[in-house]
Amino acid sequence: MDLHKSPAPTARGPVPVTELRCSDADRDRITDLLRDALAEGRLTAEEHAERVEGVLNAKTVGELDLFVRDLPAAQARRTAPMYTPAPGRPTPGTVPAEPDANVVAVFSSAIRKGRWRPGRRLHAYAIFGSVEIDLSEAIFEYQQVVIKAISVFGDVTIRVPENITLRGTGGAVLGNFEVSPLDSGEQNAPVIHVDGFAVLGNVEARPRRGKLVADILDRVSNKVDKALRKHLDR
Repeated sequence: MDLHKSPAPTARGPVPVTELRCSDADRDRITDLLRDALAEGRLTAEEHAERVEGVLNAKTVGELDLFVRDLPAAQARRTAPMYTPAPGRPTPGTVPAEPDANVVAVFSSAIRKGRWRPGRRLHAYAIFGSVEIDLSEAIFEYQQVVIKAISVFGDVTIRVPENITLRGTGGAVLGNFEVSPLDSGEQNAPVIHVDGFAVLGNVEARPRRGKLVADILDRVSNKVDKALRKHLDR
């Protein structure tokens, strides 16, 4: 067969949503619907197990839809797309070039965790040391957060709530750069971009299961309400 004489591929229009490759986040949403249906008695244990197995083996969004199309909960969610497009990089000027904070570990360890405000840009450097950035209980005051992670003979570990959007761009030389992508179904959920590089080291970002972040506006409103109550109680 002469490859040089192969016909050029024909132009096609946009791929239908049902033919798009599904993500782990898409599978998780369908699994949650099936779990609720089992708890409500709409599915038997055998039916639930069979459908979950099918969800885990599904390749496209359309295949996932087949497992929940006869469930009321799925019908109620038809107005929202099951597939969430990946958000783009922050537009220039949205996130400052200079970091709001630096986390540095040189022959040591550094940890940021608990109820803290990460800001719009955070830089983490692990040089023969380890840095842990835990955002699972953080207060997000901005929707776009960029984390620059550099590891040289060290480790940078990033943990995020499981209902945010997570994206990563980077690489490694004799090391590991691993970001587990997340797609949040919430329009106003924080979007975290991890830019990193590892040299004989490790940069890793993934969700902390069971940890959720509330809507940004809800957090701000609660903060304002508490401040007002504290002021009035004086």
